[in-house]
Amino acid sequence: MSRRRKRLKRRERPVRASLAAVSLRLALFFFGLAAGLLGPWIWWLDREAGLRFAERQWSQASRVYARALELHPGRPLHVEDLEQELIASGLRRGDPRRVGAYSVAGSRFDIHPPGFAHPDGVEPARRVLVVLSDGRLASLSDAAGQALGLVRLPPAELGSLLPLDDRDRTLVALADFPPLLVTGVQAVEDRQFKHHHGLDPRGMLRAAWSNLRYRRVVQGGSTITQQLVKNLFLTPDRSLVRKFNEGVMALSLERRFGKAEILEAYLNEVYLGQDGRHAIHGFGRASEYYFGLPVQALAPDQVALLVGMVRGASWYNPVRNPERALARRNRVLDMFLETGLIDQASHRSAVESALGIERGHGQRVRRHWAFLDLVQRQLRRDYRERDLRGAGLRIFTTLDPVAQLHAERALAEQLPRVESEPGSLQGAIVLIDPAGGEVRAVVGDRLAGRAGFNRALDARRPVGSVIKPFVYLLALADSERFSLVTPLADEPISIPQPGGEPWQPRNIDGRSHGQVPLMTALANSYNQASVRLGLEVGAQALLDLLAQLGVRPDSEPHPAIFLGAMELTPLQVAQLYQPLAAEGYSTPLRAISAVQDDSGREIGRYPPRLRPIRQRQALALLDYALQVAVEEGTGRRLAGLLSQPIAVSGKTGTTNERRDAWFVGYTRDWLGVVWTGRDDNRPASIGGASTAVPVWADLFSRLPVQNTGRTWPEGVGWYWIDWPHPTLATGDCPAARAVPFIEGSQPATLSDCIQ
Repeated sequence: MSRRRKRLKRRERPVRASLAAVSLRLALFFFGLAAGLLGPWIWWLDREAGLRFAERQWSQASRVYARALELHPGRPLHVEDLEQELIASGLRRGDPRRVGAYSVAGSRFDIHPPGFAHPDGVEPARRVLVVLSDGRLASLSDAAGQALGLVRLPPAELGSLLPLDDRDRTLVALADFPPLLVTGVQAVEDRQFKHHHGLDPRGMLRAAWSNLRYRRVVQGGSTITQQLVKNLFLTPDRSLVRKFNEGVMALSLERRFGKAEILEAYLNEVYLGQDGRHAIHGFGRASEYYFGLPVQALAPDQVALLVGMVRGASWYNPVRNPERALARRNRVLDMFLETGLIDQASHRSAVESALGIERGHGQRVRRHWAFLDLVQRQLRRDYRERDLRGAGLRIFTTLDPVAQLHAERALAEQLPRVESEPGSLQGAIVLIDPAGGEVRAVVGDRLAGRAGFNRALDARRPVGSVIKPFVYLLALADSERFSLVTPLADEPISIPQPGGEPWQPRNIDGRSHGQVPLMTALANSYNQASVRLGLEVGAQALLDLLAQLGVRPDSEPHPAIFLGAMELTPLQVAQLYQPLAAEGYSTPLRAISAVQDDSGREIGRYPPRLRPIRQRQALALLDYALQVAVEEGTGRRLAGLLSQPIAVSGKTGTTNERRDAWFVGYTRDWLGVVWTGRDDNRPASIGGASTAVPVWADLFSRLPVQNTGRTWPEGVGWYWIDWPHPTLATGDCPAARAVPFIEGSQPATLSDCIQ
């Protein structure tokens, strides 16, 4: 080597050494800079992930349920009604060996309802056989043929009070998820979940290679922990910064919490679709939304469908994209088979199964808005808004889903038949079980699905003659002066008015009827006789009686109130008539039976608060008079409209210029209030008998009604009367009629027909 080259080489060594030193210093500098900048950020991410996960409070919707149908031998029940109950409860026709399915053969039902935790106990999932005959439940047995005394179906879910963040979820403990779902999620989304510490480098490389190979995203490299971090703490945007944050926080969760806790949080948080503007989170709610089943009742094909949706809930939505969802479900089933989670026979059966999703299935819980409006008003009376919208309450109501459906149909189908101008009339219906005051149905619009002004609760309209029975009740309570045969003068009357013309009420037929028995005056709704009787008992006494029965009208004690010149809602009218139908026991109407917190602990119960009213004997007489009003008086058209003869007590009501039409009628089982009229309050050429009665008759022709008589209180006796004269007779007299009296108030005079 030449001397010159040696000199050059000796010079290069210091240069290279200096460059290396500089490079090292720069590397150390940038590393220190990065550590200085990223260190606090990593520390903050680590701390934030741990704190937020430990302090997380799941918000979940408060669920609202209908009453649970109790099946027992002898119960009045029609085939069509039972199937409607099953559909409302979320069951569907299919193989009854699967939970949530039922089959029908004539009047024989094979039902496999899922289990449900009712307020007073758990009803297990079990297969039951039901046989109906002649409108009643003839026999009830289990799958082995063993007779059963009582089975309760799961209640229909009516709706939910969603949290303020509009995330809809049903929390489920890890131990309560089906084992196939727990292991299946790991098999599809993160097979190394039990072994990694938040990040899976092999999975990330494998996903990167697959995506590069197919030149599109075909596989994700995120672990279950990373997905949970993204859902809980981060935005869904795709960036290196977000991915870095996700990785750090995933490592933090794995370091601080156990695998079971992380997996449970993931199963309850993962996004699985939209119900309108409400996001469905977690497998618990997704199972209810897509299948109408609790997650514990899912079959392998249903588990696979939901697990497959984790990859893309919108892309694999089974309602909007059924073919894509089916292919994804079957691919997941293949993975279950590959990993040994299911055997070949189960795989074959699951792959051959249909998706089992009804279009808009989840929307079924958005109906019955008028009844839900009543529920929410009663809830807001007793609870704070923030406690209702995020506490995961279970609210059990008194709604009868089939009765509600019948009420909606009756109003929608009958109004077009009775209105003179198409689309001019509106209406409302309130249906209750009078014995306990439970509200069974509420209709606030002729179009059941059109939410808006709730006429059943908010339409304050003059009530007309439906108030008259309470005038007569006051009179009958004074048994020393009045009975059902006391003569009343149905003659013209003029009542002076301060500073104005005297008030001169007229009968609707324009005629006066002279001396008539009190019962006849009520049955035929004679205005003149009713005003004269009202003046005897007093206007203030009438208002006091209404207040005693639970309604305080905003009315002055003017004589016009004897003819119904006061404005009440249909719900208030139902409250007034409830003790009449309940044989003298008054209770506030209620739409809620119980409220539980998210752990199943009862925090509110709404039992009936029954109290006997003072006028029970007089009320029994009034009940008889109202039955006569239906059979012989203003409601006599009803018998020809009913599908079967039933014992009904009731009263029609028509207001001035035929603006409002009412009918209130009750049996031993049901009390129904029907109002019809125009929203603009213009004259409508309607009447209680011609307009409201047909709606009521349509509804009660659909309901299961027990045609049994009332129980008469002590102190009431029956006597033969020489009708219409207030004299005692015998059964042999030509005009003899049996009439009830409060003992001691029966006539003392004998009829001439008695020899």
